[in-house]
Amino acid sequence: MDLRPEEISGLIKEQILHYEDKLQLDDVGTVITVGDGIAHIYGLEGCMSGELLAFPGGVYGMAQNLEEEVVGAVILGEDEAIREGDTVRRTGRIAEVPVGKALLGRVVDALGRPIDGKGPVSTSTTRPIEAPAPGIIARAPVSVPLQTGIKAIDAMVPIGRGQRELIIGDRQTGKTAICLDTIINQKGTGMVCIYVAIGQKRSTVRQAAETLQKSGAMDYTCIVAATASEPAPMQYIAPYAGCAIGEYFMHKGKDVLIVYDDLSKHAVAYRALSLLLHRPPGREAYPGDVFYLHARLLERAANLASGGSLTALPVIETQAGDVSAYIPTNVISITDGQIFLESDLFHAGVRPAVDPGVSVSRVGGSAQIKAMKKVAGTLKLAYAQYRELQAFARFGSDLDADTQKRLAQGERIVEVLRQPQNSPLPVEQQVMILYAVVSGALLELPVDQIDAFERKLFELVGETYREVSQAIRSTGRLDDAAREQLDLAIEACKAQLRAKH
Repeated sequence: MDLRPEEISGLIKEQILHYEDKLQLDDVGTVITVGDGIAHIYGLEGCMSGELLAFPGGVYGMAQNLEEEVVGAVILGEDEAIREGDTVRRTGRIAEVPVGKALLGRVVDALGRPIDGKGPVSTSTTRPIEAPAPGIIARAPVSVPLQTGIKAIDAMVPIGRGQRELIIGDRQTGKTAICLDTIINQKGTGMVCIYVAIGQKRSTVRQAAETLQKSGAMDYTCIVAATASEPAPMQYIAPYAGCAIGEYFMHKGKDVLIVYDDLSKHAVAYRALSLLLHRPPGREAYPGDVFYLHARLLERAANLASGGSLTALPVIETQAGDVSAYIPTNVISITDGQIFLESDLFHAGVRPAVDPGVSVSRVGGSAQIKAMKKVAGTLKLAYAQYRELQAFARFGSDLDADTQKRLAQGERIVEVLRQPQNSPLPVEQQVMILYAVVSGALLELPVDQIDAFERKLFELVGETYREVSQAIRSTGRLDDAAREQLDLAIEACKAQLRAKH
C-alpha cells in the first residue's frame, strides 16, 4: 500500500487517541515436587482453599494446603505428564461439577465427565462440590416414609425422606444389595437417585449399572464412580460431587436419595492424600479432621421446609463386626440410625441379614404409614426375644409351652422377613404378610410353607380382595373393614395349602 506521509501521521494520531493501557496479571506458580497424585507448588500467593488449578496438558488440581510460600494440591487425574518446573495457573473457580437432568441415566466420574460411552453430558449448569449444609430454620421434621421395599427395614428400622441412615456390616453381607433394592423400589415415585461408588472395582460398578438398567431404575438414577484404579483425590471428591448433583434436584423441590458406597474407602483415600500432604497423623494414622470429613458431607442431607429432600444412605464396612472402631463410631454419631447386617445371619441364609438388636432408626414411627406402624409395633420385640430364646433353647431340653410358642412365632417371623434380592415389595403387600405373622395366624402352618402362603396371599388379594390393598394404599390405614377382608383371605389361603398338602 502506498500511503502519503500525512495519512500515516493521521493513523498514528488515531491509534494514540484510542490507546488503552491493559495490564493482564496472571497468578502463576511452579511445580516443586509431584507424585502419588499430589503436587507442591511454589507461588500462587492469592490462591483459595479448594480452588481449581490448571496444570499443563489439560489436567486440573485442587488446592488443599495453603502455606506461606508453597501450595499443596491434589491432582484430579493422571499425574504422569506433570513435571518439576511446570507452570500452574489459578482458575479463580472453586471445584465444581456439572448438574441437571442430563445426568440421569448416566455413569460419570468424580468430575462429572461421562465414562459410560454414551457421548457428552449436555448441560451448562454447574454447582460447587462443597456447599454449606441447610440451616436449622430451613429444615422441616422428617415425616414422609422412604419405602425401601424390604420388609425387615420398612417394618423394624424405617427410613424417612431427609434422614441419614447408616448401612453397616462386614464385607459380603449384602450392604450394596439393600441400597440397589431401595433405588429399584423408587420407580414411579418421582424420586431422583444418586449412587456414588467409591474405591470399587469397575466390574462391580458395571454390574450395579446393569442391575438398575434391567429394573428400569437408570431412568431416574445417576451413578458417580471413582473406582479403585483411580487416584485417591478422585475417590476423595466423589461423594461431594454426587451430593452436589443431588442438591440441584433437592433445591428444585424434588425428593432425592443418595447412596455413598462406601465411606470406609473414602476415609482411607483421604488418609492417603493427607499423609502425602504432610498433615500430622492421628489415631490409626487418620488426620484429625476425619470426623469433619464425613460430618460436612452427611449434614447436607435434609428435609427442606420449602419442599424437596435429600436422603443419605452411607455405607460403612466393619472388620469382624466391630462397630466400635474409629470410622464406624464417627459415622454412627453423625447419622440418624443404623441398619446392622450380621455375618452369622447372612451365612445362616437369613437375607437380608438385618440384626434387630443393634439396628435402630432415630426417626422411628414418624417415617411409617399408620398401617405399618400398627402391624410392626410388636414385631421388633418378638424378633429380638426370639434371638435371645434361641440361644437359650440350645442348652435347655424341657421348654414350657409359652417358650415353645415364642420360638415357633420367631421362626415364622424370620421366614416372613426373608426376601430375595432385586424384588422389593409394595408397602401394602408388606402390611398384609406382616399382619398375618404378627396376629399368630401362621403358627399352625409348617415353616417350609410360609413362602408358598405369601405368594398365594398376594395372588388371592389381587384377584378377590382388591379393596384391602386399595384401602392401605389410599388411606395408609388398615381399618376394621379391610382387616376383616384380610382375615378371610388369610383363612382361605391356609385352607388351600392344607388341601394341597
